Amino acid sequence: VQLEESGGGSVQSGGSLRLTCVASGRAFTIKNMAWYRQPPGKERELVASITSDGAANYADSVKGRLTVSRDSARNTMYLQMNSLKPEDTAIYYCYARATIAPVVERQWEADFWGQGTQVTVSS
Repeated sequence: VQLEESGGGSVQSGGSLRLTCVASGRAFTIKNMAWYRQPPGKERELVASITSDGAANYADSVKGRLTVSRDSARNTMYLQMNSLKPEDTAIYYCYARATIAPVVERQWEADFWGQGTQVTVSS
C-alpha cells in the first residue's frame, strides 16, 4: 500500500489549507487512518484519527480548527485546516492501518506511512 499526501504549502496565520492522502495498491482494505505531524526539532505527534465508520478524534491543540474526513470508496482521507497558527508549522504525515489479502486464505494487517507534506504558517 502506498500513501501519497498533497496540499501542503505556506500560509499566513489565520489562513486555511486542505491536505489529501490517497492510498493505492492491490488487495487491501483500509481500516483506521490518521494524520500525524512533526514540528521542527520535536517528536512526531498525532493530530487526528478516523475509523472506517467515520468516527474522528483530535489532539486538544487542534480541536475546533482542523477537521478530518475520509472517502472510503476512494481510499482517500482529508484534513481541512482552518485558523492556522504558526505552531501548526510541521511536516504532516498520513498513516493507515490496512488488511492485506492477496488471497482469501491468507491475510494480515500492516501499518503504512506517507512521505509527508510540509505546512508552514507565518505570523
